Amino acid sequence: MNSPAADRARYDRATAHLDAPLALVDLEAFDANADDLVRRAGGKPIRVASKSVRCRVLLERVLARPGFAGIMSYTLGESIWLARSGFEDVLLAYPSADRAGFAELAGDPKLAAAVTVMVDDVAQLELIDRARDGGAQEIRVCLELDTALHLFGGKVRVGARRSPLREPAQLAALARAVSARPGFRVVGLMGYEGHVAGVGDALAGRPLRSRMIRLMQGAARKELAARRAEAVRAVRAVVPGLEFVNGGGTGSVQETAAEDAVTEIAAGSGLYVPRLFDNYTSFTGRPAALFAQPVVRRPGVGVVTVLGGGYPASGAPGADRLPVPYLPQGLRYDPQEGAGEVQTPLLGGPADDLLIGDRVWFRHAKAGELCERFDALHLVEGDRVTATAPTYRGEGRTFL
Repeated sequence: MNSPAADRARYDRATAHLDAPLALVDLEAFDANADDLVRRAGGKPIRVASKSVRCRVLLERVLARPGFAGIMSYTLGESIWLARSGFEDVLLAYPSADRAGFAELAGDPKLAAAVTVMVDDVAQLELIDRARDGGAQEIRVCLELDTALHLFGGKVRVGARRSPLREPAQLAALARAVSARPGFRVVGLMGYEGHVAGVGDALAGRPLRSRMIRLMQGAARKELAARRAEAVRAVRAVVPGLEFVNGGGTGSVQETAAEDAVTEIAAGSGLYVPRLFDNYTSFTGRPAALFAQPVVRRPGVGVVTVLGGGYPASGAPGADRLPVPYLPQGLRYDPQEGAGEVQTPLLGGPADDLLIGDRVWFRHAKAGELCERFDALHLVEGDRVTATAPTYRGEGRTFL
């Protein structure tokens, strides 16, 4: 693995002919991260979370590697677009109210065979039926299990507010309702334990909080493994031909893969390794996706100003949602300005070595959201850009 200084020199050489702002993906790091995900999955296939990649060229690249199979999408429009682009196994991870999309899905046998939709309420089935517009294709359905940890008799909830289906009996009841309804078939079960997979357990300078997170996650994994196994048994009693049970995320690959009830793992952010994945004890990845902003001002000693860069990530607002200045190392935000809409002052000793036109390389807080800011990713091998791939935005697609 190269040193950060060597990586900075490579990226500067590779993109010297390009004007910043720009975004790149280091293919050596991307492939190494993919290999690490496969190793951690222990033989179970990994379904790639497209929201964390948002680039068809890179989705194709990772799915061509052994150990990866299928896509986990985030909107019905995206699912249909990917299926029409040749991706044959697309699991929509969130319920949809896209009536036009459901009409298209129900009217096309190839689409209906390629796309599985998420359901956790009979009302969603009713919406799909009303949207069919004469389309009679059978809709593939996945049920979602609520994975949240309940403490103190349910008074405290830890985990994302997703599905209302928590108990195995609830999932079995919905499986029966789907099976009894013409035009639908249950093919899968999903549970995303975001409070384990998406929460770092080694926060810099906060040892007590880190320990509390590890204790919470240990309890959550134990409780969920037992409840998920019971839920799978309950659903299989209704649907013996259940095709898959999906679980996990980048931060919990090996723990989720160890559950016998789980047949496949979901992961995507671990390919780019954004800054939110710096605080994990379960794995260490290589930053693969970066963006560069040009130095346009030198306001004084120990300060440079770059153009733009105010690209906060989704989620609860906080400093951890901001991009982080990465290369050269040692730069930090001015606390009075932070990451600015059109200018971002950066403080620190390395600023004095930067000239007008030089680049500062940043890491986004999340993975795929970077691609909503750039229409292309420059793919770097060694110290050369060997290809340029359009992002979803670059293909004129903004699904959310």
